[in-house]
Amino acid sequence: MNPLLLISILVALALIFDFLNGFHDSANVVATMISSRAMTPKAALFIAAAANFVGPFLFGVAVAKTVGKEIVSPESVTVAVVMAALVSASLWNIATWYFGIPSSSSHALIGGIIGAVLVGSGYQAVRVEGLWIVGSALFLSPIIGFVVGLLVMRVALWAVKGATPKANAFFKVAQLPTAIALALSHGTNDAQKTMGIITLGLVVLGYQTDFHVPWWVILASATAIGLGTAFGGWRIIHTLGGKFYRIRPIHSFTSQLTSAAVIMGASLTGGPVSTTHVVSTAILGVGAAQRRSQVRWGVMVDIMVAWLLTVPATAGVAALIYFPIAYLIP
Repeated sequence: MNPLLLISILVALALIFDFLNGFHDSANVVATMISSRAMTPKAALFIAAAANFVGPFLFGVAVAKTVGKEIVSPESVTVAVVMAALVSASLWNIATWYFGIPSSSSHALIGGIIGAVLVGSGYQAVRVEGLWIVGSALFLSPIIGFVVGLLVMRVALWAVKGATPKANAFFKVAQLPTAIALALSHGTNDAQKTMGIITLGLVVLGYQTDFHVPWWVILASATAIGLGTAFGGWRIIHTLGGKFYRIRPIHSFTSQLTSAAVIMGASLTGGPVSTTHVVSTAILGVGAAQRRSQVRWGVMVDIMVAWLLTVPATAGVAALIYFPIAYLIP
């Protein structure tokens, strides 16, 4: 098949995944703002989309390099592997959005890469060191999100002890900068996964001799995730904003502040964390800090089951998809 046609198909699949990532994960940024009535849905989505677009330009491409170079050996990465991973991850995003489950696009993409490489090149092609970095970031970030959310909320409750209802007005206004910071961190982390995939394709097909992310890949990926965010995945917004407990302005402010700090820290060090996991557990930590009984823990149990299934499910789908794609691409 013509290399130009191949790279065009690969870029299209990558940007579709990126759009779905923004659509799926828009709830991470706007759900608590909308539920606490700090902002209208349209205004919240517009701010989130704009900040998601800007994020990748401001904070570098460390995550893209992790996804593109450190998970599997370079010689095992073929166009068929990349395409299979993208299709599998996109299908998982659509399925979890349909059921309103805030699952991880990061887990889905990495699971797809691993599944396709396993059937294409064998287990020896998977890099244990890279998986350790990715696995540590994905496993520890929800725990950190919960603990930091709990601590930040307790500090906030101490700070407003004895305050008048005017404190709610402050927390409503204060959500604007924290929402922008969270959206910037989301765009910085999540758009880079698509950048890494596209750059991998450019190297595999000989358009680049080494792994560096071109400016047009950054622009295209940032645009796709920004557009996806603007459309908003309302099923997941409803889950994060209303099913855990009744979100008030103080909850929204503290959970956003927590999530932005954890995600940005991971982005700058190259850890491809799941923004969904961080935001979900930060919301839980904030709620538990005020009153554990107000949190509907059963909802989180259902979500965690989906989290545990993400990598094996997307790896299995990618493994099945790999063979017909590899057959069509000589």
